[in-house]
Amino acid sequence: MHKEQLVKQECQLMGNRFQLSVVTDDTIWANNCISAGIEEIRRIERLLTTFNDDSETARVNEAAGIAPVQVSRETFELIRRSIRISSITQGAFDITYGSMDKRLWNFDQGLTSLPNRQTAAQMVRLINYRNIVLDENNSTVFLKEKGMRIGFGGIGKGYAADRAKAVMQQMGVQSGVVNASGDLSAWGTQANGRPWTVGIANPDWSSEVFSYLEMSNLAVATSGNYEKFAIIDGKRYSHTINPRTGLPVTGIKSVTIITAHAELADAMATPVMVMGVSAGLNLINQLQDMEAIIIDDYNCIYTSHNIHLN
Repeated sequence: MHKEQLVKQECQLMGNRFQLSVVTDDTIWANNCISAGIEEIRRIERLLTTFNDDSETARVNEAAGIAPVQVSRETFELIRRSIRISSITQGAFDITYGSMDKRLWNFDQGLTSLPNRQTAAQMVRLINYRNIVLDENNSTVFLKEKGMRIGFGGIGKGYAADRAKAVMQQMGVQSGVVNASGDLSAWGTQANGRPWTVGIANPDWSSEVFSYLEMSNLAVATSGNYEKFAIIDGKRYSHTINPRTGLPVTGIKSVTIITAHAELADAMATPVMVMGVSAGLNLINQLQDMEAIIIDDYNCIYTSHNIHLN
């Protein structure tokens, strides 16, 4: 009888490093399951990318202000769910963020000053999820304003993680992990029978872990300002832009969301950063089966009602 072990593969897709893992006593079978999961992520990347003119996303953007575009039911439903999250977060999450003029924000090349509020407001004027028109019967998407653009950067990798998990489970994988650059979905148990242990990064030293969670059949996503940020006049500004104001988010270093699906965890982490500690936690505490851990700029830790840190 073969002893169970963890079989892993890594790949670079959707601009992120994915690692897929399976607990198994059959390495060949596990690698086939993982390969199928990776192919599913590739399929979703082709569907949602804005870097290919033939993708559904690109076609919707190209026809903004001109005509509705018919899309697959899969894309239609993902956009519908995105609009629902926008509504719940009062626009702090918005897939029309792609409309933003990114020339004023370059966190890779030493940002030294902020644009004034008027310039920033002009930059985000096309961001408005209410201007996405969905036609249920024809499965079409129409962006009302010319220049509007949708993008799935805030939800796509979580959705891809959920889909890869579903494909692997359909092939019989009872225990595994799909990790999309730290946003992950885990089910079943480790090879030793214990729940999976997930580390939450210290936002001041992202290679270090400040807390661990034991979990199974859950997803975790973290949004933080520790990987990309600018320091202007001694103040740290996140690369996360508030879609309402066009200005960088301040006050929070990281938000970790724990819930059943990676798509929802991925989509909720950034808007909680935008909303701030009080409003963000108030929202999370009203949602069923969702928890949050927030670290502010002063390293104070805040948690939703059902999280108890030691």
